[in-house]
Amino acid sequence: MTGTRERATSPEDLTRLFVERANEGDAEGMAELYAPDAVLAYPPGAATVGRAAIRAVCQALLDHTTEPFRPEEPLPTVRYGDLALTSTPSGDNTGGRVQVVRREPDGTWLRIIDRPENRPEARTENRPAAGR
Repeated sequence: MTGTRERATSPEDLTRLFVERANEGDAEGMAELYAPDAVLAYPPGAATVGRAAIRAVCQALLDHTTEPFRPEEPLPTVRYGDLALTSTPSGDNTGGRVQVVRREPDGTWLRIIDRPENRPEARTENRPAAGR
C-alpha cells in the first residue's frame, strides 16, 4: 500500500478503519492502528505483543478468511483523559470485543490493549467482524 493512511482522530474511528483496511487486505495498515507496544489477546488464549507481531496476526487473518469484514455497531465509548474504552458486540458470535485506546501527542488515537473475543473456543476460521 502506498500513500498516507487516514489516522484515527477519535476512539470510534479505530474500528471503522480496521474494517476498511481489512477489506482492502492491508495488514500493515491494520497494525498501524496499534501502539508499537500494544497487546492483542489473539489468537484466543494467547497474547500477541508489539506492532510487528500484531501485523503478522493480521496477515494470517487475511490469509485464512474469505468473507468480508462486517462493521459492528459500537457501544458508547468511555473516556478518561487520554485513555478510552471502546467495545462492540460481536457479529460473529465470539463474544463482545473490547479495546483500550490512547490519545497520542499528535491528537490521534491508537489501540493499546485489544481483546477481540471473549470466548477461547470461538471459531477463528471465519472472517472476523469489525472489532478485531
